[in-house]
Amino acid sequence: MVDLLAKLGLDKLERAIIYGVGIAVVLALLTGSVYFQHQWFAFFVRWLHVLCGVMWIGLLWYFNFVQIPSMPKIPDDQKPAVSKVIAPAALFWFRWAALATVVTGLLLASMNMYLVDALTLQAGPSRLIGIGMWLGLIMAYNVWMIIWPNQKIALGMVEADADAKKKAARTAMITSRFNTMFSIPMLYFMVAAQNVSAN
Repeated sequence: MVDLLAKLGLDKLERAIIYGVGIAVVLALLTGSVYFQHQWFAFFVRWLHVLCGVMWIGLLWYFNFVQIPSMPKIPDDQKPAVSKVIAPAALFWFRWAALATVVTGLLLASMNMYLVDALTLQAGPSRLIGIGMWLGLIMAYNVWMIIWPNQKIALGMVEADADAKKKAARTAMITSRFNTMFSIPMLYFMVAAQNVSAN
């Protein structure tokens, strides 16, 4: 089985993504779940929103549940592998997934005509999704305006002395923990908006 998968080129991430999209398209066409009307386009944007959100929150949790707690256990001579190779790559996908999640979420809210009601926290389901949206917007702001600039300093992508690097690493870590904290209610309200009645 592994040899067959290797022959298909699944040792390359690009191939896995291409095949995944292809399988989704074929199954969607076979099941008749593709129809070019507003409802389907809104669903498609929601699917993209969820896809981007999984990447964003998955990487946020990777940093907080795996990478940060593991760093003290890694021998000093091996830490550059994380700080010079793994972390910059993960941060690339992390920050762009955050932006894509926000853009697709705002587009979805606009397409379904609840953007203003949600952002102004009007009563009903719009209030629930609105709370989730505001939490997500604050988190995305943290990613781009606090975490990423400080990570560039901490990882040596920007010239700084040792004290500045240490301070930047701590700021990025605390803000990342803040986002982890916010991700829990954010996900609750994103899901609650479609599944829970509200006042």
